[in-house]
Amino acid sequence: MSRLCYLHTQLGKMPVAISVEDCYAPPGVYRAVEPDQLTHRDAEAANGGEKPPLDSANGGGPLELQHVPAGGDMRYHTRHHHHRERPGHDYAEDVITPQGVQPHHKTSYAETMMHLFKGNIGTGCYAMGDAFKNGGLLLATVLTLFIGFVCVHCQHVLLNCAALMQARKLEQEAAERASATNGKPAAAGEKKLPDPVPPVTEPLDFADTVALCFAYGPPSVRPWAPTMKRAVNIFICVTQLGFCCIYFVFISSNFKQIADRYGLVLDVHLHMALLVVPIVLTSIITKLKFLSYCSLAANVFMTLGIGITFYYAFQELPPIGERHLVGRLEQLPLFYGTAIFAFEGIALVLPLQNEMKHPADFGKPFGVLNIGSTFIILLFTAFGFTGYWRWGELAESVKLMIATGVLLGYALQFFVAIMIMWPMVESRLPLARRHPVRCEMVFRIIMVLVTFLIAECVPNLGAFISLIGAFCSSSLALMFPPLIELIVAWTNGTLGVWLVAKNVVILLLAFLGFATGTYESVSALAKDF
Repeated sequence: MSRLCYLHTQLGKMPVAISVEDCYAPPGVYRAVEPDQLTHRDAEAANGGEKPPLDSANGGGPLELQHVPAGGDMRYHTRHHHHRERPGHDYAEDVITPQGVQPHHKTSYAETMMHLFKGNIGTGCYAMGDAFKNGGLLLATVLTLFIGFVCVHCQHVLLNCAALMQARKLEQEAAERASATNGKPAAAGEKKLPDPVPPVTEPLDFADTVALCFAYGPPSVRPWAPTMKRAVNIFICVTQLGFCCIYFVFISSNFKQIADRYGLVLDVHLHMALLVVPIVLTSIITKLKFLSYCSLAANVFMTLGIGITFYYAFQELPPIGERHLVGRLEQLPLFYGTAIFAFEGIALVLPLQNEMKHPADFGKPFGVLNIGSTFIILLFTAFGFTGYWRWGELAESVKLMIATGVLLGYALQFFVAIMIMWPMVESRLPLARRHPVRCEMVFRIIMVLVTFLIAECVPNLGAFISLIGAFCSSSLALMFPPLIELIVAWTNGTLGVWLVAKNVVILLLAFLGFATGTYESVSALAKDF
C-alpha cells in the first residue's frame, strides 16, 4: 500500500491523503485525494488490474496544496497529520519536500538574535581598525555611526515594502479569483494585475520584494521587474560568497600566526586547504534552526575574543595626538568600502524574519533588528576607535578564539547564497530532481571549493574587503531600498518632498561610495598582483 500522510484541506478540514508513490507531478508537488480512493486503487492493483486515474475528492477540480510557484524553493507548506502524532507539535509549520515530510523548525527571539549577531559580527568587525586608519579617529567615528543608522533605516524600508507587497499580492489574487468565479471582468476602477509579474516565493525575500515593487509600480518601470530580481540575487550571491572568501583568508592568516609561533611553519595556502574539511562539514547543514547552534558557539568565541581584544587594546594607550583625527580625502573611499562591508546585513533581514515563530517581533521598536543593530553599531564604532588608537600584538589564545568564531560563522553566510542558487540549479537539472539530497550536498561542496580557490588568489585582504563592500554591499544596503520606497510611494500617491529628498541623498551617497570605493579597491589590489 502506498505510503501516506494525512492532511486537512483548507475548506471543511476534510481529511485527505498524499500518495508519495502515486505522484505524477514534478518533485515536491503532491495531489490531495481521498483515502478511500487510494484504498480502492490499491485493491484494483492487487487483483491484477491497473490503477484507475485519480479523481477529485468531491467530483470537482483537483484539491491543491499550498505551494511555491515555479522558480521557488520547491517546498510546500500544509497542515497534516502523521500516523504517529507528536503531542504539542504544530504540523502547520512542517514542510513537504521531495525527500518527504520534514519538521519546519521556527526560530525564537533569542535564536534569531544569535543569527543576526553572527551574520554581522565577523571579519568586518576586525577590519574596522583599518577603516578608522583611513578615516581618522574623529571623522570615522561620526561616519560609522551615520552609516550604521542609514543601513538600519534601509533595512526597515525593506521590511515595510515586503509587507506592503505581500498584502498587495494577496489582494490582487483574491480579486482575480473572485472575478474568474463570477465570470465578470474587473471593474473599471479596479487595479488589474500587471504583466509580467515574475514568479515569487512565499514568504517574500529581498529579490521578490524588489521585483514586486517594480511589477506593481508605474507602467514605465514594470518591464524591469524580472531584471531587478535577477540583479538583486546576483548581488546577494556575490556578496555572500565574497564574505566566504574573506573568511577563508582571515581564518588561515590567524591560524598561521599561531602555528608559526609554536614552530609549525606552513604556507598560508596550506592552512587554507586544511580549512576545507571543517568548513564543508558546517556548510552541508540545511536547516537554519540547526545552524543556530553553530551561531551560538561562534558568538561565544567571538565575544570572548572581542572582550580580550578590548582588554589588550586599552593597555598602555599612546597619546591620542599621535593618531589622525581626520583621514586623507583619497583614503575615505577605502573607509567607506570597509564600513559598509561591516554593516551590510540586509540580505539576512527577510530570511531571519521569515524563519521566526513570531515574525512581528523582528521589526518592532524593541525587536530583534533594532536591539541587535544598536549593539552592533556601537560595538563596531568602539572596536574601530580603540583598534586604530592602540592595536597591540594580540595573544595567541585571542586569535584562536576569533578565528574559530569566524570559522563557525562561514555556514550562515554560505546559507543565504545557497538558498538562492540551489533552486535555480535544481529546476534546470533532471538529475538534481531525481536525487535532490545528494545533488544538493555535491553542489554545496563545489561552492565551498569555489570560494576556497578564489581566496587562494586574494593578495590583499583589506583591499578585497573594501571592494566587496563598495561594489556589492553598497548596492544592496543603500541603493535598492530607497529606490523601491520611491516606487511604492509613487504608486500609492504618498510621494512627498521629505521622502524624495531623503532617498535622493541616500542614493547619491551610495553611488559616490560605490564608484570611488570600487576604483580605489581595484587599484590597491592591482598593485599587489
